[in-house]
Amino acid sequence: MNKKEIHLHYTTLHLTEADRETQDLVQEAQRAASRAHAPYSKFKVGAALLLSDGTIITGSNQENAAYPSGLCAERVALFQVGHLCNGQSIRKAAIAVPHVMGEQIIPPCGACLQVFAEYRNAQDSEIQVILANGSGHLLVAPDISTFLPFSFTNKHLSSD
Repeated sequence: MNKKEIHLHYTTLHLTEADRETQDLVQEAQRAASRAHAPYSKFKVGAALLLSDGTIITGSNQENAAYPSGLCAERVALFQVGHLCNGQSIRKAAIAVPHVMGEQIIPPCGACLQVFAEYRNAQDSEIQVILANGSGHLLVAPDISTFLPFSFTNKHLSSD
């Protein structure tokens, strides 16, 4: 038997302690959450992605009465990057759930983590992730792999 361990590295802080770039990105994610279409769950989420050229792409969750037809904020933003910003890498991703108060931080769902992993693998550089709630509490991870260390990528599809 070969036992191994995974160590997760992340920082928790308050929005007021973050650098200006992070504060601005979180505020964009919060604004995006206000544009969510969440009439069923009332769970509004916003995402803001900072690209290598300084562009910020946002997304908000979009629900549908036929639940599987909706889409999370993270994937709305990620798919926009894939469509509109071909060639740009994602430096930072802020995900905000403004109605959650206290110290609770909400992570992305597994499907969104998998899509993040695909983009991270394609660009071959880290994507810093900032999770924010309505009380200004942040969790900052140096890379998306913090949340999904065993992601499935195109490397698993190779027959080599």
